[in-house]
Amino acid sequence: MWGFFLKLGVRVLGIAESFVKGTSKRSVLAGVVMRGDLQIDGFAFATITVGGMDATEGVIGVYRGLDRSDINYLFLNGCVISWFNIVDLDRVYGELGIPLVCVTYEESEGLEKYFKEYFADWEERLKIYNRLGVRELVRLRTGYDVYVRYLGMGREEAVRVVNKFTLQGSVPEPLKTARLVSRAIIRSGIINLEK
Repeated sequence: MWGFFLKLGVRVLGIAESFVKGTSKRSVLAGVVMRGDLQIDGFAFATITVGGMDATEGVIGVYRGLDRSDINYLFLNGCVISWFNIVDLDRVYGELGIPLVCVTYEESEGLEKYFKEYFADWEERLKIYNRLGVRELVRLRTGYDVYVRYLGMGREEAVRVVNKFTLQGSVPEPLKTARLVSRAIIRSGIINLEK
């Protein structure tokens, strides 16, 4: 199995989001397909509601918009995005059937108090959030720590694939590129995020 990681043709779809705090009603999800040799091999986009409950559909939509069968892994830059819009990892994995890793970068005391403070549907958000499970601390070969949740693979495989796509720092290259692209789309003004 581990010989698979040496293949340059392994492909990861990294999805990250960006929005303008306080003014955007929508957030841009950017998906970047990157090969094992770090060549970019595709892009896809979607928008989701800031503070909404449609992040799961947005992630699934980005993947399906590519209409490809050669993506080996899905990387997510967080699973509570766009102001508490929660990605249901179980549903994403169940519908897409490809191994996924959700990467985050900071410790957290949990989000229950924010759900209760800001949202009438806090019980539904909390239910999905609790289903995400516990994050696992991973020390990358770059010397940085990240937190991961993973489905469709074991811890060793998750660590290996994240390390393979992380050149420096803590952010894997597909996620770093997706984040840059989503920010560039917002700055360009080509998508109206006020609707």
